[in-house]
Amino acid sequence: MALDIHSTPSRIPARLDARPVKKRIALVALATDHTSERDFARICDPDQAGVYVNRIAFENPTTRETLLETGPRLTEAAAQILPDEDVDVIAYGCTAASIVLGNDAVTRYLNAAKPDTPCVTPSSAAFDAFEALGAKRVSVLTPYSPAVTDELTQYFAAHGPNVVNAACFGLTDDRQMARISEDSIIEAGIAACDPAADALFLSCTALRAAACAQQIEDRLGKPVVTSNQAMVWRCLRLAGISDPVQGYGRLFEL
Repeated sequence: MALDIHSTPSRIPARLDARPVKKRIALVALATDHTSERDFARICDPDQAGVYVNRIAFENPTTRETLLETGPRLTEAAAQILPDEDVDVIAYGCTAASIVLGNDAVTRYLNAAKPDTPCVTPSSAAFDAFEALGAKRVSVLTPYSPAVTDELTQYFAAHGPNVVNAACFGLTDDRQMARISEDSIIEAGIAACDPAADALFLSCTALRAAACAQQIEDRLGKPVVTSNQAMVWRCLRLAGISDPVQGYGRLFEL
């Protein structure tokens, strides 16, 4: 039986905060990404920052050609994250794509939707991390094919630190990259780190490397930078959040 109840306006007016959460981080991820959102969720304090995500189409295998195709998709995806509202920082979560497109091009695509907003990619964040850590020479481990890995090392040589050496797992499907076990990442990372390197870089946002960074650092005695760890760190710093976070390497303790 229906109740004869009618709603009435509240006697208490709705007082609006400036934002539901103080800081806003926008993230554009690949449709096939299993890892980036989880790493943001595990590292970011949801009471300090909201992470708002949209995805773009991506067609495996991971090659220069398929990575380049993601560029024109970035603007619309970014525009659909909190449309017509400002965000504090916007990130594109694909290391290899940021390399083949170039970070300047990624910034243009994202700022076309979110003007005057600081932009972050895993590679630009890694360069900032190396500088903050004082690392001038790095060893690199990637899950990519040799061809994509070589392109990454060449981009690093032109824009970032000196690459002492590079190793790769040789995969071409980012969904398989996300399935590489943490034990494999730890063992391969330690094996890949040259004694002459100041730090180790673990590339790829699909790779579950952020959760391994501390363990590898403890065994190497050197800083470890990963794509997602660096990207989250740089986004938080640009948003004005500088609280230390335990368990993800010395980068978050600076």
